[in-house]
Amino acid sequence: MRAIWKGAVSFGLVNVPVKLYSATESHDVSFRQVHAKDGGRIKYQRVCSIDGEEVAYADIAKGYETEDGEMVILSDDDLAELPLTSSREIAVEKFVPTDQIDPMLFEKSYYLEPEKAGAKPYALLRQALLDADRMAVVTVALRQRTSVAVLRVRDDVIVMQTMMWPDEIRKPDFNIDGGEVKDSEVKMANMLVETLAGDFVPDDFEDDYAEAVEALVKAKIEGGEVKRTATSTKSSGEVVDLLAALQRSVDAAKTARGEDDAPAEKKPAAKKTAAKKAPAKKAPAKKTAAKKTTTKKAAAKKTPAKKAS
Repeated sequence: MRAIWKGAVSFGLVNVPVKLYSATESHDVSFRQVHAKDGGRIKYQRVCSIDGEEVAYADIAKGYETEDGEMVILSDDDLAELPLTSSREIAVEKFVPTDQIDPMLFEKSYYLEPEKAGAKPYALLRQALLDADRMAVVTVALRQRTSVAVLRVRDDVIVMQTMMWPDEIRKPDFNIDGGEVKDSEVKMANMLVETLAGDFVPDDFEDDYAEAVEALVKAKIEGGEVKRTATSTKSSGEVVDLLAALQRSVDAAKTARGEDDAPAEKKPAAKKTAAKKAPAKKAPAKKTAAKKTTTKKAAAKKTPAKKAS
């Protein structure tokens, strides 16, 4: 793991120097858009919707679209005047009961690791959170923007979870009318809940889709259904069967030099050359080698002899 931020947690007059690590990572399966014919990557051009011209990166600016469709263009100077912050402080604003925060507000999770000098105050804050059964609401500057977050304890590690702003949570704009619910139906539903009751064990659940995609891709690779293109962004080291990949590389190199796969007519010549270089003491070995290299010829001579008899 690599620290993505360094700063300090401050509560009261206590400062806890910490490092911030991303606590989660996405394992979503991602696909490339490619040309079905040859596997080439599909590229997109930055084209202006007004004049139809392709726009270079240097000519791209940030625009804010108003509700009536007007576009306000913001320059780098405009953005520099915004109230951004680069503070390295995680400031505790208050300690609140755990059940007062709707989990829907939680956005991204981070691990906090104490610096060597902050190990003791870190342990103090961790124990205080556990004893009070509360979470610390904090403000922190990440990516030059102030965010609201909470600190809580998970497996002896303090976790910081950033939160969405209240106005970012959408309210449902539909009504649910399920009609009258009978007591017998409620009783049956409660029985079903009791039947399926249990503890949550994360390892009981697996990403079947991702595993199925990996199995499908592996089967296609082993079946030779692979297209190596000039636009590939990953090396052939990711091929599942390394031995097969090396063999294909050797075959490709031989083809590039105009070599065939060990032509039969070249084998006898190679063996005769080896026999000439052998010492005189190994004459029997020469005969053996010669016998092996002329097996087919000898067989051809014997066959007519049998017919003659």
